[in-house]
Amino acid sequence: MDLIISILSRALIAGTPLLLATIGEIIAERSGVYNLGIEGLMSLGAVTAFAVTYTLSNPWIGLICAILVTAILSLIHAFVCVTLNGKQTLSGLALTMVGIGISGVLGRGFIGIPLPSRFSGINIPILTNIPILGKIFFNKDPLFYISLILTFISYYLIFKTKVGINLRSVGESPKAADSAGINVKKYQYIAVIIGGSFSGIAGAYLSTAYIPQWIEGMTGGRGWIVIALTIFAYWDPIKALWGAYLFGGIYVLQYLLQPLGIPPSLLLMLPYLCTLLVLILTASKSKIKHIGPPASLGEPFIKEEK
Repeated sequence: MDLIISILSRALIAGTPLLLATIGEIIAERSGVYNLGIEGLMSLGAVTAFAVTYTLSNPWIGLICAILVTAILSLIHAFVCVTLNGKQTLSGLALTMVGIGISGVLGRGFIGIPLPSRFSGINIPILTNIPILGKIFFNKDPLFYISLILTFISYYLIFKTKVGINLRSVGESPKAADSAGINVKKYQYIAVIIGGSFSGIAGAYLSTAYIPQWIEGMTGGRGWIVIALTIFAYWDPIKALWGAYLFGGIYVLQYLLQPLGIPPSLLLMLPYLCTLLVLILTASKSKIKHIGPPASLGEPFIKEEK
C-alpha cells in the first residue's frame, strides 16, 4: 500500500507542470492560435525563476518574474501571428529555439548550484491525517494547489461565462464573431499571452519545486508532450487534469522500472511512445465522435474592409 501511495503522490507532482502548460495551450488554441513554443517558454520560465529565486531567496518573486518574461515572449508570438498574420507553426518553433537558446546562455552560471529557497510541501491540518488520501493529496507544495484552482477556474471561464463563449466563437469562426461585435484580435492576444504565462509557471515549477536546481534541458521534451495532451483532453481543462497526472505516472514509472534491468534508452522513450499512442487513439476516437480542434485553429484572421 505504501508503494501505491508513493507512486500516486509522485505522479501528481510530476504531472503538475504538464497540467499548467496544457491549460495554457488550451486557452491559446481555443482562440484559434497555435503555440508550438511551449518547450522554449518552459525553459525560459525555469531559468528565470531559478535565477531570481537564487538571487533574492524568494521563490514567489521568481515565479512572478517567470510569468512576466514568458508573457513578453508570448506577446511577440501574438504580434507575429495575430497582427502580421504570420505562420503560427513557424513562429512557435522559432519561439522554442529562442527560449531554449536564451535559457541555455543565462543558465550556464547556475548549473550545479543548490537553491537556497524553494516551494516546499505543506501539511494541511486535519486533511493530512485522512488515511491514504492525506498522504497523496494534502502534503503538496503551494503551486500544486494553485494548478488545481487554475484548472477549475479555466474550465468555468471557458464553458460557463460570456467571455468563454466569445473565446470559443473566435476559435470556431472569427468572421462570425467579428460580425457579432467581438474584438477577435483582442481575444487572441489575451489568450496567447495567458497561455504563454501558464507555460512560464510550469517552467518555474520545474526549477523551484519539482527539481530545485537548474539543469540545461530540464524540460525534457515536456513542451511537446503538452501539445499531445491538449489534443488528448479535447481542449477541456478538466480532461487535461487526468491526462497530465496519467503522464506524470508514466514519468514516475521510468524510475520504478530501472531496477528491472530495462535499458535506460528505452525508459527515456516511454513518455514519447505513450504520447504517440495517445495521438493515434485520440485521432480514431475523434473521428467516431466528430470531436476536433477549434475550426479556425491555425488560420489567420484577416478582417474584411467595409
